[in-house]
Amino acid sequence: MTRLQQLLERGQSIWIDYIERDFITSGHLAGLIREGVRGLTSNPAIFQKAISEGAAYDADIAALAARGLAAEKIYEALAIADIRAAADAFRPLHLASDGADGYVSLEVNPDLAHDTQKTIEEAERLFAAVNRPNLMIKIPATTAGIDAISQVIAAGISVNATLLFNSRHYLAVAGAWLAGLENRLNQGQPLQGIASVASFFVSRLDTRLDPQLDRLGCPGLKGKLAVANAAAVYDLYQELLTAPRWRRLAASGARPQRLLWASTGTKDPHYSDTLYVDELIGPATVNTVPPATFKAWLDHGRTAATLPAAAFCTRTALRALAEHGINLDMETEALQKEGVAAFAKSFAAMLQSVADK
Repeated sequence: MTRLQQLLERGQSIWIDYIERDFITSGHLAGLIREGVRGLTSNPAIFQKAISEGAAYDADIAALAARGLAAEKIYEALAIADIRAAADAFRPLHLASDGADGYVSLEVNPDLAHDTQKTIEEAERLFAAVNRPNLMIKIPATTAGIDAISQVIAAGISVNATLLFNSRHYLAVAGAWLAGLENRLNQGQPLQGIASVASFFVSRLDTRLDPQLDRLGCPGLKGKLAVANAAAVYDLYQELLTAPRWRRLAASGARPQRLLWASTGTKDPHYSDTLYVDELIGPATVNTVPPATFKAWLDHGRTAATLPAAAFCTRTALRALAEHGINLDMETEALQKEGVAAFAKSFAAMLQSVADK
């Protein structure tokens, strides 16, 4: 039994956090699917790197530019083509898993993160343009994004809610998922065929807090808070799955909104390069990993279940953080704002790369 099969037996799916034209056309993605990778995520930073480096997109950019298309329209044509190809590669798995896995994610323009109505319109337009049943539209979990998520789900579109950093973000996203399904149910619309993940970002919290812990003389907490924060959210997830509100929807054919661990590449070389995979293995979860982390995990990563984590350890770590004067809510809210800004910056850089080419 392979490592990926062992993980799947424990209820966790590994998705790959990467997309690029040659990655698909070379057969590399198909090979990963055969190995057991069960989905794919993308974001503006990934597309920016893919388009700006190398020559894989140059011919298409030239052809589209010759037709008079502006940079943003050229990017969209390139991204839609890649996402369609990836979705087609995952389609057999999507069918075989009865819609549990096999999804590919495409993010709305990050400049719309604080505009509910424009996010909804963008989500509906992109979903129609890609025209694949195993597409998830990524929407950031800002205040405006939460409202959009509920309405997009009610419209029958699968959603990857992204940039979650704390329990409040998670509960808001879970509530939006439930409300969207309830709206469909009340309108007599089917719940089957709609899926969602709540993408909870992990490693960035340790990256942010570790320097503060050094200054406070608390080295024992370094590298532990990101996992503790995620484990606390996993406990909330389990509670929601036992609530009457969810059971009513499940009885009508809804599938759970899974927690997806994102930003799971290790940033600090002093930590294990598989830390944020090894410590977050649990039922009904997804871990989307960058290629380097995936390669490392296949070589020496763990497969034993680590979730649910010991509640005492989780509470102790988070309480110690507060006792040292660090406000977790304030830090994680800042991380979300920085995440939205970083994706917007990558989006702008990617458009500039297209314009330059």
